Amino acid sequence: MSHPPDDDRTVLSISGTAPPPNAHERGNALPAGTRLGEFEITGVLGEGGFGIVYCALDTSLERQVALKEYMPSFAWRATQAHVSVISSQNADSFEAGRRSFINEARLLAQFDHPSLVKVYRFWEANGTAYMVMPYYRGPTLKEALKARAEPPDEAWLRALLAPLLDALEVIHQHQCFHRDIAPDNILMLEEGRPLLLDFGAARRAIGDMNQAFTVILKQNYAPIEQYAEMPGMRQGAWTDLYALASVVHFAIAGEAPPQAVGRMLADPYVPLAARYADRYSRAFLEAIDRALAFRPEERPQSVAEMRALLGFDAAPREKTEARPAPAHAPAPAPASMAATTSASTPAASPAAATQRKGRSTMLLAGLGVAVLGAAGLFAYLQREAPPPVPDSTPAAATEAAPAPSAPPAPPAPASTPAVTPAFTPNGALDALLAGASPERKVSVEVPNTRLRIDRDRFSFSIRSSHPGHVYVYMVGTRGDDFHLLLPNAVDKDNRIRPGEVLSLPRAKWKFVASGPAGTDRFVVMVSDAPRDFGATGLGAGDPFPAFPLERAAALQRAHTGAAPLYAGVPSCASAPCPAAYGATAFTIDEVAN
Repeated sequence: MSHPPDDDRTVLSISGTAPPPNAHERGNALPAGTRLGEFEITGVLGEGGFGIVYCALDTSLERQVALKEYMPSFAWRATQAHVSVISSQNADSFEAGRRSFINEARLLAQFDHPSLVKVYRFWEANGTAYMVMPYYRGPTLKEALKARAEPPDEAWLRALLAPLLDALEVIHQHQCFHRDIAPDNILMLEEGRPLLLDFGAARRAIGDMNQAFTVILKQNYAPIEQYAEMPGMRQGAWTDLYALASVVHFAIAGEAPPQAVGRMLADPYVPLAARYADRYSRAFLEAIDRALAFRPEERPQSVAEMRALLGFDAAPREKTEARPAPAHAPAPAPASMAATTSASTPAASPAAATQRKGRSTMLLAGLGVAVLGAAGLFAYLQREAPPPVPDSTPAAATEAAPAPSAPPAPPAPASTPAVTPAFTPNGALDALLAGASPERKVSVEVPNTRLRIDRDRFSFSIRSSHPGHVYVYMVGTRGDDFHLLLPNAVDKDNRIRPGEVLSLPRAKWKFVASGPAGTDRFVVMVSDAPRDFGATGLGAGDPFPAFPLERAAALQRAHTGAAPLYAGVPSCASAPCPAAYGATAFTIDEVAN
């Protein structure tokens, strides 16, 4: 049974059931073969203090993915799938973490950069939350550097930094800051491109509630402003630049700089320019030292300023930037990352990525290890190769022959233009969720998420933190039908007030599971203003209107607005008309009798 995101109570699926005494010691991973919507779990990649990451098969698109489930250490699996907290004392922390998990997924879904994590899908179900991401192969930067016989040269480090800075600039433009950059939060993909992992939103939310700052920091990479709120020490772009410079310090010196709290009185930091001028240019070392200044105002204040110090072009690097050569001889076994789920060279072209389809076998998001005071707190957990998953390419084809350390590869040919993803109804729902305002909370409770075809009736209830107009979307089990359930031909009343419980369907539009077997996906949107769907091609229905797929795909290709097309357009009698809305998602499984 699903529960509202804003409800801080945790309700067990079986009334009166309490967790067993050893619930915290029991493995919580879902078994292989479990279906979550169109995704079938094929194995576990890693399990930590804040989540479980599975390798999974997307049965709709026939591709391997990484599927992450929010599962903090103080939760347990009350039934085969449903997640609950072990103690009611943890209920508030659980809910805070779950909301942050979803907010992080929604945030990452909006970014499109080759060195940031990409989120395909995210949703809430079974009392918890999930996100689906690409599946990559490669060691962490920390492992790659440790496998080298000697530190990398300046050209290699510059090729690493260029795309990482570009990725940070993308998120900084949205007033978003990573706050957890470290060598084990950067994945080195097979082609040499770095991928910046782990925004760690769920951990930070829980840590903030508990004031457990030692749990949420990588102590040797976090600047002083991350330890506590201090006058004149706000967090910003300079916070991430300190952490990135600490990563370079680790690459050059083989160790991170001193902890920021140890630099408050007598600063033991010895500038890199005073130690390694015989191996690197003074300008490069001084730029890194500047970013490692103890006081925030003494560091570069933006990515653009950091680029200028490094002598990079003012314009962001394109995808033709040289890549760091592989940082190790034989590639170590695939490594799972640190907690979450968004670094060094640009991505290969879309065509090249397509050629590698089926070969990527590395998880992109990570897991947290809840150990107080641990410096490498959310370090990589999975040391063994991921469990086998269906793959059209023989496993041997994914292993490159051992190669010695090499200088940066020559610039790659210009990448082909990005191809607009094909329209899918599920993609339209994801866009709706990504465009929602986080402060507008919408929650849904479903008494029965498993319906027998031609026997069970579907019902659910909605709550909203803001007044507005309710719109309910559904994509059926085949994924090829896209309907608007409310308002519909027989029920136009879609208003809701704050705190009101809106129970659906109403008597005049009963809804019975009619098959085929599979998972129906729903999104509930509560809009401040009524919505006009004239530009979406929405057609009449009996009783439910539908978005014809061919027409929908053509309209999506032509759409140039920033707001999701299928959210419709706010329609008011007078201007201005508020465009904000809240949204949430849930699923229903239709099963044979």
